[in-house]
Amino acid sequence: MFFKNFLFHMGRYTMMLGTSFSRPEKYYMYYKETMRQMNDIGIGSLVIVGLIAIFIGAVTAVQFLYQLDGTLVPVYYIGYIIRDSTIIELAPTITCLVLAGKVGSNMAAEIGGMRQKEHIDAMEIMGVNTAAYLIMPKIIAALVVIPLLVAIAAFVSVIGGYLAAVPTGLMSDAEYIQGVRSFFEPFNVVMMFVKALVFAFLLTSISCYQGYYVRGGSIELGQASTNAVVFSDIMILLADYIIAVLLTG
Repeated sequence: MFFKNFLFHMGRYTMMLGTSFSRPEKYYMYYKETMRQMNDIGIGSLVIVGLIAIFIGAVTAVQFLYQLDGTLVPVYYIGYIIRDSTIIELAPTITCLVLAGKVGSNMAAEIGGMRQKEHIDAMEIMGVNTAAYLIMPKIIAALVVIPLLVAIAAFVSVIGGYLAAVPTGLMSDAEYIQGVRSFFEPFNVVMMFVKALVFAFLLTSISCYQGYYVRGGSIELGQASTNAVVFSDIMILLADYIIAVLLTG
């Protein structure tokens, strides 16, 4: 039964994506909707992403200073650890998990509400490709904006580590900066953006799928919003593991 349901949803999800990426009827309307989504996803999420990133860096700095206290590991390694752990894992994964909760549930509720109020049916009667108009701008906007948010999160996280370690006297300014500048591997930044793009596509498309095919009333709409977050988070973590294996193996 589980396998049958999985195949059903996988097939319908694939068909929805195929319909979504078709030629727009009016390019201006799609452009306008894409710009609106970029504003909602990017500017609307900037504060929460910044807050989470600064505390990720701060907590990482404090915890590693505690773990390395009394060992022979040089103190400047803290800056190196914060930089690489943030770029490789924490910035893309934590940011996208949070965005799945904020942006994903909102997308599922928005499209699901339109489905329940029969707005989507009315648009289809008028000849509009509703899957393309409602889903494609959201996916394109996410693929552009979410990697930018992840890059900002990585930068802010390093600053958060500095604020937690240097002004409090746990380590000197020179030691932290030396650590941040040591052993830098440019490929780690490539890995960060690969993860950000994959995660952005997954959280957007899965959330839109949950909303687009919702049936019933307000209870089902709430369940669709919850499923959007849960399934997006599961797929993000699974994709995180697969990308890590492929790119670091």
